[in-house]
Amino acid sequence: MSHVPQIKIPASYIRGGTSKGVFFRLQDLPPAAQVPGAARDALLMRVIGSPDPYGKQIDGMGGATSSTSKTVILSRSSRADHDVDYLFGQVAIDSAFVDWSGNCGNLSAAVGPFAISNGLVDPDRVPLNGVCTVRIWQANISKTIIAHVTITDGQVQETGDFELDGVTFPAAEVQLEFLDPADEGEGDGGGSMFPTGNLVDDLDVPGVGTFKVTMINAGIPAIFLNAEAIGYTGAELQDAINSDPQALARFETIRAHGAVRMGLIKHVDEAAKRQHTPKVAFVAAPRDYISSSGKQVAAGDVDLLVRAMSMGKLHHAMMGTAAVAIGTAAAIPGTLVNLAAGGGERSAVRFGHPSGTLRVGAEARLIDGEWSVTKAIMSRSARVLMEGWVRVPGDAF
Repeated sequence: MSHVPQIKIPASYIRGGTSKGVFFRLQDLPPAAQVPGAARDALLMRVIGSPDPYGKQIDGMGGATSSTSKTVILSRSSRADHDVDYLFGQVAIDSAFVDWSGNCGNLSAAVGPFAISNGLVDPDRVPLNGVCTVRIWQANISKTIIAHVTITDGQVQETGDFELDGVTFPAAEVQLEFLDPADEGEGDGGGSMFPTGNLVDDLDVPGVGTFKVTMINAGIPAIFLNAEAIGYTGAELQDAINSDPQALARFETIRAHGAVRMGLIKHVDEAAKRQHTPKVAFVAAPRDYISSSGKQVAAGDVDLLVRAMSMGKLHHAMMGTAAVAIGTAAAIPGTLVNLAAGGGERSAVRFGHPSGTLRVGAEARLIDGEWSVTKAIMSRSARVLMEGWVRVPGDAF
């Protein structure tokens, strides 16, 4: 019996924000995987260890959560005024597919540092000491992200004293600007960040109920509900929801019907093949709670509470792209997010999530009756955990 040897592919395993992923340079991938298609998807799934009916991803680099089943492909950008093209693949854990429908805001924090360290940014643009501004083209959603990366003695500075709730150790701060974060959208809004044209809609979910929702395309397509409308306080931690199969099924049903209403899919059955987007989140006014690390979060520390679902489970902190959606919606008077924060005009909010708090800002303007957001701003951190090669069987793709 013949055996196919493993092949080695240069890669880095990096934490970005509250996520981890395997990063590749496009040029380092096998030729068949340098273009979109079945070979690329099969390779990335084998790297991560999916599909895994055990749900553990033991035979791969994945960590069996939505936050750790991620891949990134980077290349020098051919676009004017950009340094690097960034493509994100969310790998399903127990199913055989890679979702390319959205961005990962957390891993966005690692794109600039990786690009600098791996020769994807013109060396003339990297100072010996100071801040390097990396212009990123986010290829999944055709948007620009600006990363501000600290450089010390010509190298990316990874250590520092910036603390991010949901990450155990401090690191160097990476400031991110998500330019023009509103998606064009495919819904009835005809290009509006609100695909139905409304700040608040009634979403009818057969068998579940009718809910007030804010549906927005900014950072990532997102559906916001009021926590009390679905029987929660907004202060829940992961186990309260992830250990409840009925709750998970209810959220997935809401997500599927919301995706149809947003024009992202035509039928609820298609939602199973689009797990990464849209996100479902619920909001509430501030209240005291204990975070997953045991840290006390006081009502006075935050403007509102937000809990978000990712790939069918409650996220342990907050997805970066969902934070962009939160900041954007909070800046627009009348959305459920804005109302939960107390209403009125605001350029930034600090919200409570299961691991602690996060501040995000957004610049919103009303132009000819349509809301426009020029950018959303937040800080994350990133650190290389391992670099070298990943190995996969030669016949895996």
